[in-house]
Amino acid sequence: MQIVIIGSGIAGVSFAEKYRALSADEDEITLVTREHDGYYSRPLLSRGFTKADIEQSIILKPFDKLRENNINVLCGAEVTAINRVDKSIAINGSCQEKTLQYDKLIIAQGSSAFIPPPFRPYDKLFFCLNSLVDLKALRQFRQNFLNQNQRPSWAIVGGGLIGCEVASDLAAAGDNVTLFHAMDRLMERQLVAEDSALLLKVLQDSGVKVLLNQAVQEFIKEEDKVCVRTEVTAEFDGLIVACGFKPRTELAELAGLEIGRGIKVNQYLQTSDESIYALGDVAELPNGKLYAFILPIRNQALWLAEFLAGQKQGRIGSLPIATLPPSLAVVAWTPPVFTTKAKVHGFEAVHPYNV
Repeated sequence: MQIVIIGSGIAGVSFAEKYRALSADEDEITLVTREHDGYYSRPLLSRGFTKADIEQSIILKPFDKLRENNINVLCGAEVTAINRVDKSIAINGSCQEKTLQYDKLIIAQGSSAFIPPPFRPYDKLFFCLNSLVDLKALRQFRQNFLNQNQRPSWAIVGGGLIGCEVASDLAAAGDNVTLFHAMDRLMERQLVAEDSALLLKVLQDSGVKVLLNQAVQEFIKEEDKVCVRTEVTAEFDGLIVACGFKPRTELAELAGLEIGRGIKVNQYLQTSDESIYALGDVAELPNGKLYAFILPIRNQALWLAEFLAGQKQGRIGSLPIATLPPSLAVVAWTPPVFTTKAKVHGFEAVHPYNV
């Protein structure tokens, strides 16, 4: 069987390694990724300014290590189309393959940074932090100031999880940081009001200037500065937009798969095409939820690898799962109990996070 995986984050790599451990060697596993640097820890991106060796320490496994485990990796490659009729994907990039056949396709592309529509015309003026490539660009920009014995001033737009983590780390690294947030408290989706207030104090004590209830109207480039306009206008050396994430559903949508907030899957992580599955940030479960956290993503990947490798009974004879009596069908994937935690220096929430 030919297994093709799109994406080299924790979902794609965990699935590939587990499936290889369970399957016979005659099954081919190919992982296609845009990345060049290897399999890395995305949660560590927001600690990328206080760790001097982050470009190396963030790498969990070079792609060559996966290849040594009989997992074919096509890096620097972009999947441009899924052809469901002949079960193939079209590839553009440094690899020699232009098309690749699959028996089972695993979509594990993760998410991209969400850019609010009013900000999109100004995309050349700001950074995002969603990949190691993004982090390298930010670190190089910052290093240019450090080389001149200067500290850059930053504006961060977005007081959610990523915005608060990045603001905290830049402040801990010694930079000047102003955090703009549209709501009346920080991380309002994850934290109760009491913990939002505690987070506000921790950030302010670290030197971050926090501006709440801020309706950012536009960004303006003035010589070597970028201005953020709300009711007033303030200028900064660098600007980071951290307004959440958006599942990468474009490829699946072009292929005619059913799409909601993410790629819709059943309780067996199967899309509307019986040969295609989705994992991680992109997978929208029947309850409408996206489980964009490390523990449930890895749990999904391991479950699906066991399922496709035949470790979980899913059909009897020619009867598919959906037609089996509940007593005979495979136990569907269910999210594990998990918690999350903001990587803000000096902050510990008193109450559980909303996940």
